[in-house]
Amino acid sequence: MVYLVEQYGMRQMAAATLCNVFSGTSNAAPLLGAFVSDAYWGRFRTLTYASVTTFVGMVVLTLTAAVPQLRPPVAEQSGQPLGPSGAHLAILFLSLGLLVLGAGGVRPCSLPFGVDQFDRSTEQGRRGLNSFFNWYYSISTAATVVAMTAVVYIQDSVSWPLGFGIPTALMLLAIILFFAGIRLYVFVPPDGSVFSGVLQALVAAFRKRKLRLPAPNDAVEQAMETAFSIRCDRLVLLCRFLNKAAIVCEGDMKEDGRSADPWKLCSVQQIEEVKCLMRIAPIWASGIICFVALTQQWTLAALQSMKMDRHLGPSFQIPPGSLGTICLMAIVLFIPLYDQILVPMATSITGVEGGITLLQRQGAGMAIAIMSMVVAGLVEKKRRDSALAHGGADGTSPLSAMWLAPQLCLMGVAEAFNAVGQVEFYNRQFPEHMQTLAGSLFHCSLAGASYLSSFLIAFVRKSTGGPGGASWLDDDINVGRVDYYYYLIAALGVGNLLYFMVCAHLYRYKGTPELEDVCKDIKAVF
Repeated sequence: MVYLVEQYGMRQMAAATLCNVFSGTSNAAPLLGAFVSDAYWGRFRTLTYASVTTFVGMVVLTLTAAVPQLRPPVAEQSGQPLGPSGAHLAILFLSLGLLVLGAGGVRPCSLPFGVDQFDRSTEQGRRGLNSFFNWYYSISTAATVVAMTAVVYIQDSVSWPLGFGIPTALMLLAIILFFAGIRLYVFVPPDGSVFSGVLQALVAAFRKRKLRLPAPNDAVEQAMETAFSIRCDRLVLLCRFLNKAAIVCEGDMKEDGRSADPWKLCSVQQIEEVKCLMRIAPIWASGIICFVALTQQWTLAALQSMKMDRHLGPSFQIPPGSLGTICLMAIVLFIPLYDQILVPMATSITGVEGGITLLQRQGAGMAIAIMSMVVAGLVEKKRRDSALAHGGADGTSPLSAMWLAPQLCLMGVAEAFNAVGQVEFYNRQFPEHMQTLAGSLFHCSLAGASYLSSFLIAFVRKSTGGPGGASWLDDDINVGRVDYYYYLIAALGVGNLLYFMVCAHLYRYKGTPELEDVCKDIKAVF
């Protein structure tokens, strides 16, 4: 964000939109990477190609900072960049595109490839796997902290080429270390992707949409019909439409009993996978708006800090891009507090394992995210009034950037509730063979939030900027009214929370008594 504004001369809201699109695409790309890995390449090959692509993308990005001809020229009088040309943007987009492709392969495969190295049928393998998870998340968190503090400080205060060159060199080192263990790895071949099965079930059901379902004529089919209706949470009868994908027509099956064309005849498991997605989709959609509030910490909060006093002490100045560390530290500090103190207290009161249900945890995160936007609006109004009183539209507020800490801390706590709750919810509610898809859904929520944030920025700029008037999201935030934008997100959050409460009320967890009773009925028949 800071690089685009200070080194490329982009307008602030254009830079914010580009950051949101880049973040959204990076989080959506793992869906494609997971499909390619599971269906064709396998995790090792996918990681190999993606890691090299990421390295090349970092090299190109570093060159834009190191070679003056690859970025906009600087005006002699103002010392500010004149703005990017088409060629400058082409090089920049090339680097970002390569990083998106790399993220699409690395994010869905790095953790599962590590898991593949452990034999979970042995006690030693299970102990090693638990240790691996702890090391993986500890190192990932540590890397994020270092990236947002030390590396960002080098970029902002020392040198942009050096600041980009360090992670580029580390990426090269990572590739070397990755290939150093090639003779030790366990390679799991691709065995087909769940995405293909889901798509095949939808296509087969559509092709047979005019066929009528046979009436259940025995106790087993009757019990299965009941199970289908419960698993779909009694949402209309759309699930019955999907059952048509399993209707056997002439020529649908080979002599050995297998499907002649998986796009015309599907297994019950494939249909159940689609129904599982349908059951969870309304809950998943509610997480997108919640994350819209959380994405502001990386864009508008950075812009706010650039118009505030960022000094800590007489000489040290906090880089704008490092303020997001406050949110990260709030997560790191709150999760142990929640796990060790709040959960036991809540469990003793509610009797629920974990203190509260997974959906209640997500709802609590949404409520706190709304609070963070209200606080952000109040702080922004105070910052703007102070900046206008100390230099007008181009003024910098004497307020400390630490005034942004409350909203960032609330965002961190909201993320600890909602994001962790979503990940656990997906992994518990999806069957084991759909775990790759479960992990991808969380990234899709982040992607949707980034795209929705970009849309909101464009919509607000167009609808609030009347003739001769400034938009709420003017390129100079001292002229605009960012506080109103925060309140708009808070209002959307309130509507989203009400929608989520309805969905949560209708939802039935996997393993609820109703489902267990149905399973008993089916077993009794056999």
